[in-house]
Amino acid sequence: MKVPFNRPCLVGHELQYIAEAVERGNIACDGEFTRRCTAFLRERFGLPHVLMTHSCTSALEMAAVLCEFEPGDEVILPSFTFVSTANAVLNAGAKPVFVDVRPDTMNLDESLVAQAVTEKTRAIFAVHYAGVGCELPALVETARRAKLLLVEDAAQGVNAFYRDRPLGSFGHLATYSFHEAKNFMGGQVGALVVNDERFLRRAEIIRDKGTNRAEFFRGEVDAYTWLDRGSAYVPSEIACAFLLAQLERMDDITARREAIDRRYYEQLRPLETRGELEIPRPPAHCRSNYHIFYMLLPDRATRDRLMQYLRQRGIWAPFHYVPLHTSPMGQRLGYREGMLPRTESLAGRLIRLPFFYDLSQEQQQYVIDNVLAFFGTGRTTPGAVSIGRGEATD
Repeated sequence: MKVPFNRPCLVGHELQYIAEAVERGNIACDGEFTRRCTAFLRERFGLPHVLMTHSCTSALEMAAVLCEFEPGDEVILPSFTFVSTANAVLNAGAKPVFVDVRPDTMNLDESLVAQAVTEKTRAIFAVHYAGVGCELPALVETARRAKLLLVEDAAQGVNAFYRDRPLGSFGHLATYSFHEAKNFMGGQVGALVVNDERFLRRAEIIRDKGTNRAEFFRGEVDAYTWLDRGSAYVPSEIACAFLLAQLERMDDITARREAIDRRYYEQLRPLETRGELEIPRPPAHCRSNYHIFYMLLPDRATRDRLMQYLRQRGIWAPFHYVPLHTSPMGQRLGYREGMLPRTESLAGRLIRLPFFYDLSQEQQQYVIDNVLAFFGTGRTTPGAVSIGRGEATD
């Protein structure tokens, strides 16, 4: 049996909506399906403004431009994140200041964020790992006291909540991802959430190549023209047609993912009880969207042996990020290994198990049995098969 880490799937009217987009004669951008995705997210989560983008990376880039950084400005963010978070900061002219993470959530340690603020700090980019929220009230308060902007990188946080509020509703700006590895997918679609009204008009202009095209189509101006810097950040109608069908099944998708998460946890929990590994669970005040299921092994060597063991049996179970501060680019920025010991330790011990909507019970049991077998318990599983590198996950 081969079990990929992730696989895109059809859950509703994806193909029908794509055909409708073609029949409407607009597969480029900002048509019926883009508007319906925007309306869904606004209404579902009570968000004031949502701008669909062609990726979460582009939404992060827009957010960073809106922050209006100047040379010498600094932005606090975790090193344990996808490279797009840091690239957005760098491309906007600011310096990333990496801060260590909490061991229970892999999110920014809010106490260290407060300590890292200097007169050069202009913003906090908070990443919600695995659909579990950062300690947002503390970050909001730190930003308020220091007069900083708070940007939520909620790429993995769609339909996840901190207490009763959705992730993406706390910061001045926030970003979502609908990459095919996310819970609700549209290929490479993303979204920029604008919670602070003062950023809205410029965000629309940046999104549409630096023009006031949105105002023109609303009938607010007679013609549109070049007003500001910008790029082609608008998603295609085809992508939004696919995404809308997924959003319409949000509750079903979430329930299915919760069931997969529960089965992993219940059957692998005995390994944690024996001290073989750790299975982090969301704090009680955080409602997860069950984006990934990950485990922490005792050390990097054990993690790597388990990855290889599973790969030889056809199971693609990758780790996640190489900490950005240890990368070649991080070193060029003046960072080095050893500066964020908690991030380095956790990242070196983390492994993610296959997790997607139509993961069958048979496939999942095969994964579970092989993990148990690696630690010398459970049923012995048959024949190994080879597997190449897995699908892209960000």
